[in-house]
Amino acid sequence: MLQIAMLIYPDMFDLDLIGPMTFFRRFGDADAFLVWKDRTPIVSDLGLSYAAHHGFESCPKDLDVLFVPGGLKGAVPVMRDRMTLDFLADRGARARYVTSVCTGSLLLGAAGLLQGYKAACHWMSRELLLLFGAEPAAGRVVVDRNRITGGGVTAGLDFGLTLAAALRGEDHAKMLQLNIEYDPQPPFDAGSPERAPVEMVKHLRELRASELAEARMAAEAAVRSPPAFSRP
Repeated sequence: MLQIAMLIYPDMFDLDLIGPMTFFRRFGDADAFLVWKDRTPIVSDLGLSYAAHHGFESCPKDLDVLFVPGGLKGAVPVMRDRMTLDFLADRGARARYVTSVCTGSLLLGAAGLLQGYKAACHWMSRELLLLFGAEPAAGRVVVDRNRITGGGVTAGLDFGLTLAAALRGEDHAKMLQLNIEYDPQPPFDAGSPERAPVEMVKHLRELRASELAEARMAAEAAVRSPPAFSRP
């Protein structure tokens, strides 16, 4: 049975978790579970409550998939959380696939798991991956050996299908896509900084400037104090 550990943490983005989990739970013969420091419920960005199935101590040591969702508000404190980074570094060093969506890749980077790898991230935070020795990439899903990382938020659905194909084959992934009728046809073409109006991109960056600056400081601090179990 596949062992799929999905990190949860306060203020994570719900869709970053729920999108991929929609597929994880349908892989067949897979134990897809939530993990956090303990089983005390956490509250997400949308105010929803999640309780972990495993604490860090009880989480299986050898995983098929280690998955980390994003959400910058929640990710910044986790980049400063030695216990969580040590957990990610330890499990990620042995996992068959090390994966993330959105700014979850910053947590993988802070745990020393992306050095020398191409990786995706939310477009506003992508350049921070350079601090961790990763190569930022702009794809919806970026695959580099056993690292599979998704771009911002909604890319979690594309990520989930990509991982499904890697684990269960392309036909199974297509069946999952059809089952949930994933046939995106957005009403607007403004979902990336390359296609959105220039002034809109600038305005959004300005609105989140303080949050992005705090994320940079947390990333720089993580680089100065790497996890105990980090591997090159």
